[in-house]
Amino acid sequence: MTPTTVVHNAYTPKEATEQCSRAGKAKANMRIDKIFFSSFMAGCILALACATSLSTNTSPWYQENAPGLMRMIGAIIFPWGLVSIVVSGADLCTGSFMFTTIAVLHRRLSVVKMLMHWFITFWGNLAGSLFVVGLITGHGGIFNEDPYLSEVYTFNEAKVVTPEWHMIFLRGIGANWLVCLACFLAFLAREYVSKVVAIWWPTFAFVCLGFDHVVANMFFVPMSIFLGDPNISISFYIWKSMIPALLGNIVGGGLMVGTMYWYLNLTGEPPVAIDGVQFESETAALVGQSAGSGTPARRGSSSEGEKRDDGDMV
Repeated sequence: MTPTTVVHNAYTPKEATEQCSRAGKAKANMRIDKIFFSSFMAGCILALACATSLSTNTSPWYQENAPGLMRMIGAIIFPWGLVSIVVSGADLCTGSFMFTTIAVLHRRLSVVKMLMHWFITFWGNLAGSLFVVGLITGHGGIFNEDPYLSEVYTFNEAKVVTPEWHMIFLRGIGANWLVCLACFLAFLAREYVSKVVAIWWPTFAFVCLGFDHVVANMFFVPMSIFLGDPNISISFYIWKSMIPALLGNIVGGGLMVGTMYWYLNLTGEPPVAIDGVQFESETAALVGQSAGSGTPARRGSSSEGEKRDDGDMV
């Protein structure tokens, strides 16, 4: 009887970390205009997901009698936004905190390139979010009337006004720890359905726990300001919500996921091939280069192979 060979249709954690490193280098070396518009689209998509979740939360009786149930239902719906962003290859600054950190630690990217990618994606995400706030849901009148208007105010009271600064910072760590875990798990998957499942549940957990994601808050809080919330001003939002959530997200994505999985899976290990394709030569001057430049690649890492890798980036 011929023995059966078991084939696992997934990448290993080492291979997933290697792909994150390649993605960080590829993303940071995109043209600046492409980085901006990729992050603009990510901001738009996540803002629409936030609007969907906020609309779902607008259930006054349930909010009073079963608030955990409504939060859970909203959390089940919300992840479609991150799924759409990841599988379409759009750029969240919060994802960049993981991808580019791994690439820098892997000596494939300069710190300057990393910080530039963070800067551009942050402003691109903000532009996309504010586009949806002002033009789509704002002037579109989606939340103008009660009970939706009251829910916007109540939601942001609990999100921004009530918690202390350090609480939002700590919630920011938890938020991007889970979001970047979702992005990392997506690299374990080889096909679309598995990617969706991998992304969905960590994202569900972050929303269900009420954590603070700086890009999601770029929709929630400006939406409240747009509708005339008397308790939140622009300066209050920047100091009380944007800054602590951003710093927490950097720690959650860059340290708890990026640095940790780089340390566990890539330090002291031989080069990792993806589907038999090696990265370009480790002796090439990789730091700060444009993608695809450098000395000739090793066998199995031709420009065709690199295109194969970059084309599968998320």
